[in-house]
Amino acid sequence: MIKPSTGNFAGKDIEWHVVLRPLVLDRKADRRRQRPDVAAMIMAFTQKAPARPPIPAEIRVLLVAAFIIALGFGLIAPILPQYAVSFDVGAAAATVIVSIFAFTRLIFAPVAGVLVGKLGEPRIYVTGVLLVAVSTLLCAAVQDYTQLLLARGLGGFGSTMFTISAMALIARLSPKESRGRISGLYAGSFLLGNVAGPVLGTVLAPLGMRLPFVIYGIALVIAAMVVYMALGRRRDLDERAKNPASAATAIEVVTMRQAMGSPTYRAALFSGFSYGWLAFGVRNSMIPLFALAVFGQAQGQSVAGISLAIFAVGNGCALLFSGKLTDRIGRKIPVLIGMSVLIVSIGTMGFFTSLAGFVICSVIAGFGAGTLGPAQQASVADVIGSGRNGGKALAGFQMCQDLGSIIGPLIAGAMADFWSYQLAFSVSAVVGLVGVIAWLLVPQTTKPVPTDNR
Repeated sequence: MIKPSTGNFAGKDIEWHVVLRPLVLDRKADRRRQRPDVAAMIMAFTQKAPARPPIPAEIRVLLVAAFIIALGFGLIAPILPQYAVSFDVGAAAATVIVSIFAFTRLIFAPVAGVLVGKLGEPRIYVTGVLLVAVSTLLCAAVQDYTQLLLARGLGGFGSTMFTISAMALIARLSPKESRGRISGLYAGSFLLGNVAGPVLGTVLAPLGMRLPFVIYGIALVIAAMVVYMALGRRRDLDERAKNPASAATAIEVVTMRQAMGSPTYRAALFSGFSYGWLAFGVRNSMIPLFALAVFGQAQGQSVAGISLAIFAVGNGCALLFSGKLTDRIGRKIPVLIGMSVLIVSIGTMGFFTSLAGFVICSVIAGFGAGTLGPAQQASVADVIGSGRNGGKALAGFQMCQDLGSIIGPLIAGAMADFWSYQLAFSVSAVVGLVGVIAWLLVPQTTKPVPTDNR
């Protein structure tokens, strides 16, 4: 409250005017400040975005290796179930060939997580890729179903080694502002290989089903050589990993128990299970078998290759923006959208018996998977945090994804044998709802979990 000063009336009158006029002007100024500044808004929309951190050299090497690996995998994915059927087994037994690979990944994942922490990512990565190469070359030489089963099982051990190593390097080295983009680029490298692989496999189909395994084995050896020759700086960390005391003081370790304290990590476990069931298990095993059942032996292999290639096209369309999108708006919305689209497309695929239906469902499913994948992987990296060793937490996430890849083909294959493919695809879609429900309970932002050695 302002008190009037002493003096004559004229003095008071002058004083009140002097005091009140600034107050009136201040109110006018406040109203002007509350109006939107059009010039500032135009500048905000037209100015260039802040420069993004560069992609580390180690991650660029992983991108090249991922393309080489995916190229070879794309060769054998369309023919693997049909290769198993050629040994006089049914659909359920053929899907076991896909599931055994995921099963050995599952049981060996905890060991691989420990090895990554003790021996370093590059050693485990190269060893894993070489194991898969040996397994694939053995698949080309097998003479019966049992030998094929054992050969694929051996490859699962190596696969989990290089997968967890690559994920650990990406989580540790990716700048926080670019995790979604880097995850999208990594998925895009696999995409390019998956696009070219099935197409090349279709061209090589008249030469028999054994040649693609030979080519894939050679591609894996090349990928191992690329990583071994290029990751010199990470080999320095391998030397530090030989001394557990110094490694513990230099790098914080995030265990699965600690990661479980994050609701984002718990949701990623559920969505990873659903994603493994739909995008890996059912897509790689049931769709080729369904194509064989609908189009026959003459066209089934070609249609399966086209379906997987079209899936990759839809995946690529999503990857053009999904990585940057999840860096801008967070992980939750892209995960929910991607999983919902994947559920609808896989669930309806069993009701189409035309090539056009296969193409439509495949491209939509690929779009959903491409929207979901980078956000899901980036969310796990958010929980771990930059510069920390998350091998054990990543192994837990990988186990859930592999578990879905195992159970999905087994249950869906049994349903296809005893009932119908329509029921198999529909039940798979219902399983995908598990991931959607889990992510509905996740907050919008994610912080790295605290560790005991902080």
